[in-house]
Amino acid sequence: QVQLVESGGGSVQAGGSLRISCAAFGYTYSLYSLYYMGWFRQGPGKEREGVACIDTYGSPRYANSVQGRFTISKDNAKNILYLQMNSLVPEDTAMYYCAAARGGSCFVPNDYNYWGQGTQVTVSS
Repeated sequence: QVQLVESGGGSVQAGGSLRISCAAFGYTYSLYSLYYMGWFRQGPGKEREGVACIDTYGSPRYANSVQGRFTISKDNAKNILYLQMNSLVPEDTAMYYCAAARGGSCFVPNDYNYWGQGTQVTVSS
């Protein structure tokens, strides 16, 4: 059974930075080299939205709202996924989830097979 565990969330003032991580457990091989990985977020009263994803070759894609501010990366050997978030704004406040998919579309939640429990990011003005 694959488990994804996020960490690194917290509270920060607008303009600040945070790096959140997602570690995978319960998988014999390098999960992140076989699955493409995504970060999603869900703010209060909002639907879950895709933030960034990275394919098995390491190619990233970003939502327009975070392009140029967020960077997704991964360490295949350690099965750790990262999201570096810079120039944070209050609109980035949300629960952030990592997810793994064998196929499908980068920003479609239903295409993902495994999900973490989430880590809260709060940005104050």
